Amino acid sequence: MSDLLTKEIEGHLNEEKWTRATLNSYTIGNFRELDERIDEVIEADVLDEVKALCDEHLQHTKNSIIALYISGVLSLSRQQIDDSNLITLISIFADNRKWNVVEFLCKRILAFGENKFALRTLAESYENENEDEKKYEIWERLIKVDYEEADIVRTLAERKEAEGDTDAAIDYYKKAIHRYTSKKLFAQVKDIWHKLITYCPEDTDFLNHVDAKIAKMISPERASQLLEDLYGYFKDKADWDRAIGILKRILDYDAKNQWARKEIVECYKGKYGDHSQLDDYIRLSNLNQNWRNVHEAIEDFEKHISFDAGNFVFHRSWGVGRISSIKDDEIVIDFARKRGHAMSLKMAVSALMSLPKDHIWVLRTIWPKETLREKLKKDPKWGLKTIVKSLGNAANMKSIKAEVAPGILTAGEWTNWSNEARKILKTDPDFGTFPEKADHFMVRENPITYEEKTFNRFRAEKSFWARVKTTQEYLTNSDPESDYFAEMFDYFVGLLRSSNTVNEMVIACWLLVHNIVKQYPFLNPGIDTSFDTLIAQIEDLESVFSAIEDADLKRDFLEETKSLEGWPHIFVRLFPHYMNKYIIDQLAENEQREMLDSLVNTVLNNYKENRDAFVWLVRTMPFDWFLDYDTTFEKILIGMIHLLEITYREIDNRRDVSENRKLNRQILTFLFKEKNLEKYIFEADEDSVNRIYTLVEDVAVLDPAVKIELKQKVLDKYPNFKFFGKAQAETVNRRLLVTAKSYEEKTRELQRMIDVDVPLNSKEIGDALAQGDLRENAEYKAAKEKQELLNTTVSRLKEEIEKSQIFDPDDVDVTRISFGTTVTLTNKKTGEDEVYTILGPWESNPSDRIISYLSPFGSELLQHNLGEEISFVINEREYQYTVKEIVAFSSAKSAS
Repeated sequence: MSDLLTKEIEGHLNEEKWTRATLNSYTIGNFRELDERIDEVIEADVLDEVKALCDEHLQHTKNSIIALYISGVLSLSRQQIDDSNLITLISIFADNRKWNVVEFLCKRILAFGENKFALRTLAESYENENEDEKKYEIWERLIKVDYEEADIVRTLAERKEAEGDTDAAIDYYKKAIHRYTSKKLFAQVKDIWHKLITYCPEDTDFLNHVDAKIAKMISPERASQLLEDLYGYFKDKADWDRAIGILKRILDYDAKNQWARKEIVECYKGKYGDHSQLDDYIRLSNLNQNWRNVHEAIEDFEKHISFDAGNFVFHRSWGVGRISSIKDDEIVIDFARKRGHAMSLKMAVSALMSLPKDHIWVLRTIWPKETLREKLKKDPKWGLKTIVKSLGNAANMKSIKAEVAPGILTAGEWTNWSNEARKILKTDPDFGTFPEKADHFMVRENPITYEEKTFNRFRAEKSFWARVKTTQEYLTNSDPESDYFAEMFDYFVGLLRSSNTVNEMVIACWLLVHNIVKQYPFLNPGIDTSFDTLIAQIEDLESVFSAIEDADLKRDFLEETKSLEGWPHIFVRLFPHYMNKYIIDQLAENEQREMLDSLVNTVLNNYKENRDAFVWLVRTMPFDWFLDYDTTFEKILIGMIHLLEITYREIDNRRDVSENRKLNRQILTFLFKEKNLEKYIFEADEDSVNRIYTLVEDVAVLDPAVKIELKQKVLDKYPNFKFFGKAQAETVNRRLLVTAKSYEEKTRELQRMIDVDVPLNSKEIGDALAQGDLRENAEYKAAKEKQELLNTTVSRLKEEIEKSQIFDPDDVDVTRISFGTTVTLTNKKTGEDEVYTILGPWESNPSDRIISYLSPFGSELLQHNLGEEISFVINEREYQYTVKEIVAFSSAKSAS
């Protein structure tokens, strides 16, 4: 069937005669017949063969209609971005004005996704056929995918304006002015600016954003020119605050603009016409004098003018006060603790800060604390607006907390309130972020769209990986049809095009762009570099892959790798850097058993060198899975116990502390919290339990309480079990023998940690959280690590103290070696005497020969009598002693 189909298509290609007459006689019906053949090709799974046949035919017959159509459709059906053959075909029919066929071919391309060429040509086709409504519909689709098209956007705006649909016209004009600005076409920008200040002059946030873009892309002079036109609107309606704001922006662009300087004086007179000191303050600030720096003069004037009877001020020592009177050069202020305080105007300007009536400091002074507290809790959005504006309309969570907790809210109330506050700041359109500071928020005059807020965050991000995450979030919550997304997308395309070396960021750019284009083909930037070409340029693949911080992109990397020759070898190489079941599953599903066996056996047999991979396999895969690799549960436990000892040692030596602590916690969880060691004890024979327990006992740093608990489990299973051959009842007792002194020390240590260390650490975490973005917050990570260590230590101390039993010195038995005795042993090999004191793990100090009764050495000594000979082996070392003397520990101290 497939061979016949291929030969049939080959016959059609050879029979085709390309002439103008043939072209003119071609109908849509002919293409539908070809679509039937294409469906048969897809069903017979001979796409590659037929496409290769058509492509070969085009080598010598470049205008073959059949070959161009079949090859083009097959490319699109395989989700390839190559639409060149269909574009060539459309151009042939468009040149011959066969608009019905052009329309059909354009729609055929668009059936696979939006395409700029197809949309533009389809609109041209409708225009030639005088179908204006259809043309406008296509234009509306085109401008969503062609971010550079500005003229059509303007035409659509003018059409909506003529129809009386002002809101739609404004949206189109806004889009057009962005695009003309990017093209640096000021004449068009100016025309549309005038339209916008006619229809939406109050949308100052948007106009300020455009104005800043014009200043950057075109020139500050042009931006000032447009602001002057906007200023007139606000001056005419006596909106002095916004008029002054516009003039300040003009003066930022050109401090020597005499017109703006003159106008700002007039605006101040309009705003403060009733102020008793207006003329004096204008004179004192030299605002009218051109020799004075205009920004300094404005700052001077605004500080002076804020001083008027009834206004609030702040002094760093006396707090908030209210001006009761101003006469000549003297100001009288009522502070809470200093009423009727008089000072000169000059002193007031330098020593006081003017506060608006709704400033949070003022409210804290004039409102009862409980009233303000309840208002904040009931209406967190009001609280945020008040605080952010009070802080100069630029605040992060740290500065917000400083105003709220503990002054108004308790620490517990702040935790709940701040969680709600963060949600509001991120999602409420009344709040925005600064392009240069992603963690600082402002109160906006007009609501901000999700797209603009996300774009602002993207621009403020300093980290490449943070920008990747922001872009992915944008695509999850919105469509890539805005000019904001175009700038975000261009950032990654630009990096990809400009990089001379292939590193993790270049690979990430390729993967991200590739994924976006696959979902939205109309965004294709025309980058021909393939994944295998990039991989071939990487010298250290493992390092580059490890440096990719985004988990989704790592998975995409592996997916693309599967198209490369020898991909199973790459998967095996990368597994230690991406321990994920995906790699295991892919090797198994693709019948790469040999490679999988090699990977697993390498990890299992060399677990010390592959400790992370070993622990991951043990914790992830079911136990029966290991049987295929001749690995018993006992062997797994032995490896985990060895790694437990190694990680303790590495932590003690300060080597890779964070990584070793993380691994250590995972092993402890597996062995003890998940009770895998306990399960093994109840299922294994006595010899196997002995082997495993001996290994656990040799982990010197392991919590003694854990060892005691484990010993009890062993005795529950094997009541006659011998620990090192001579265990005494004390070693398996659930109680931990301690001295009164060490009990007091441990109790004080626990209380200090609970009362001092834990609250201090909580404050450190709170302060770090208030700084905002946690991804690059070293203080937060360090504080969280310290919290984990504190919690673990507190939990361990509580458990040990609960299990502890204070030893009574009067109960010491000097007839045998036991807790609280000091023993003199004669070493039979050297003939020398060795003195040891037997106490507990809390008192143990081997350098002073104070030995824990729970240690392997101490356990071997217990229960032996005076004159008795002792012989035992620990860690392959043989010990031989004769018990020479046994005395009570307190007696030994007295004697010394």
